[in-house]
Amino acid sequence: MRTIIWFLYFWLYLIAVLPEYRKVKKLEQEGRIAEHDERVRRAVGRWANSLLRLAGAKITTEGKENIPQGPVVFVGNHQGYFDIPLMITQLDKPNPLIAKKEIQKIPMIRSWMEQLRCIFLDREDPRQSMDSLKQAQELLKQGYSVVIFPEGTRNNGKELGEFKAGAIRIATRTGVPIVPVCIEGSCRLMGKGSLWIHPAKVTIKILPAVQTEGLSREQIKALPEQLREQIDTQLRIMRNE
Repeated sequence: MRTIIWFLYFWLYLIAVLPEYRKVKKLEQEGRIAEHDERVRRAVGRWANSLLRLAGAKITTEGKENIPQGPVVFVGNHQGYFDIPLMITQLDKPNPLIAKKEIQKIPMIRSWMEQLRCIFLDREDPRQSMDSLKQAQELLKQGYSVVIFPEGTRNNGKELGEFKAGAIRIATRTGVPIVPVCIEGSCRLMGKGSLWIHPAKVTIKILPAVQTEGLSREQIKALPEQLREQIDTQLRIMRNE
């Protein structure tokens, strides 16, 4: 029953906020960017929070004091479907995400993600992937933070996958800090390949920022694995392994 109610709410909420969507589109057309961004963050944040509550997520978040002022790249492990609403609600504010292109096929979701300035990545098209990463760099230069899952796919709470170097490059090329984010337990809300939702405890740990300005070529090359090991170590501590 929980799953049925959740999916009904998922779509009914999106229909209910269509008037708000038209308002934010108008603000964008009028160039009222600050007001546009604030209304989008508020609408998307409310929606993501309500989805997590309906799913029965019991969330504990630690380390928000580690988020520095100014634009950053949030780098998180990717356990399950609920990682996106978790990243929207548990950081400093809803931030643009780099998401896989398949999400573009979902009506209304695509529209709101575009208003949040999310970027859609086609992993099968190297040229398009490069263009997407350049878009992310432009967002950082404009003062927006960006959220990325460098594994590129969900690991369902198992061993972390390889952290793609391209995902990290958007930080090193702009010199903004990287904030590692550890997500533990989201896979239990809805596992990979499953459509059933189950209540679960989720713990999020935001780690101290990693500075990228002034790194040598060797340090930049080692950074993806360094971040992977840092997040993996913290996840093992969170699991009492």
